[in-house]
Amino acid sequence: MKKCQNKWVRAAIPALLLHCSIGTVYCWSLVSESIVNFLNEGSATQVSKSTIEWAFSLAIFFLGMSAAFLGPLVEKDIHKSSLVAAICFSVGMAGTGFFISQKSVIGIFLCYGVIMGIGLGTGYLSPVKTLMLWFSDQKGLATGLAIASFGLAKVIASPLMEFLQGRFGIVNMFYILGVFYFILMFIGHLLLAKPEGWVEVSEKSKDSVLDIFKNKTFLGIWLMFYINITCGLALISQEKSIVKAIGLVGFVGLISSLTAVFNAGGRLGFSTWGDKLKDRNTVYKTIFALSIACTALVILTKGIVNQYAVLVIPLLFVINAGYGGGFSNVPALLSDHFGMESISRIHGLCLSAWAFAGLTGNQIATFIVNHSGEFIDDGHGNMINPSGYQNVLLFTITLYIIAMLISVFVVPSTKKAEAAK
Repeated sequence: MKKCQNKWVRAAIPALLLHCSIGTVYCWSLVSESIVNFLNEGSATQVSKSTIEWAFSLAIFFLGMSAAFLGPLVEKDIHKSSLVAAICFSVGMAGTGFFISQKSVIGIFLCYGVIMGIGLGTGYLSPVKTLMLWFSDQKGLATGLAIASFGLAKVIASPLMEFLQGRFGIVNMFYILGVFYFILMFIGHLLLAKPEGWVEVSEKSKDSVLDIFKNKTFLGIWLMFYINITCGLALISQEKSIVKAIGLVGFVGLISSLTAVFNAGGRLGFSTWGDKLKDRNTVYKTIFALSIACTALVILTKGIVNQYAVLVIPLLFVINAGYGGGFSNVPALLSDHFGMESISRIHGLCLSAWAFAGLTGNQIATFIVNHSGEFIDDGHGNMINPSGYQNVLLFTITLYIIAMLISVFVVPSTKKAEAAK
């Protein structure tokens, strides 16, 4: 029987099912406090929130590293890799619930951080090349749709998780979600297929991992990607506190939802725009230019500490849009420079930047806030550090300037890359 050869059924829908499932990792902030409270209830040894936060950091780290090292598996067999993703993600989700019930922090790190992280990496990578093969003339649109769903997963899953947590408790919530997301991802696994007639190159790549990282263009893209994620995480991790610091305590939830929408919109908008450009690197130059301009405006007006505080809100929108756009544009940019034959492997290696940014972005921002400026009571029982948040902006604008220089002087235009081949 001839298999269905519809690009929406074989690529777009399964990509949405996979990415909408694994994107719920960004709902961690909705459950972390409940996990801490459950662990500490009736326990002589108290677990701090900063300790349990490492579960999320580990999940992002193993996302990037599993994508980097399992790229060849994805390249060879997307059915096997998408099945690995479904199993690891759902087992990690359910296992997290089990180890919460056992009050085991190590078990939570293992399941949410390591096992779920592997499911995240393989699940994130599996549909990307397939999408670009089916939508060869609209690579940015295709990958943007999938990666936007990864960003929108937080908006979709948040009310579901809050409902389940309130109705069944934190432990049972993880069990239910483990089953629910396995069903979604397994359906995606069954549907996902490359176009009929596409034959993978069977011979092994001549380039080792070290050779790829020695490539000036790849290294430049890797550094741009790393810096964009680090800056995004640095500000996103402080988003709630910054909103409170500028006096908008009652609007935290609304602003958080709006920034998530900008994040998803940036993933789809920037990558789709890239399809119309002769050089996709223009997208990164635009992202960095906008980020530098908005951050500089807030710094120069000291917007976090005076009457210009409202300027912080459009800055958060721009940073979130650029953060999302950086993710969705990178697969097509890599394919423009390195071709489609080994794109899963090369994209996976590039995602290792996400792994290291996941360990550094929010941690550096927290360190800056805790060791500079002064914490004060905002009058609503919240301890805030406006000067510390201002210093985080100084840190991020420095990195954005470095990223802009890399984009301009290190990463060649697509025209130059083609001429050099």
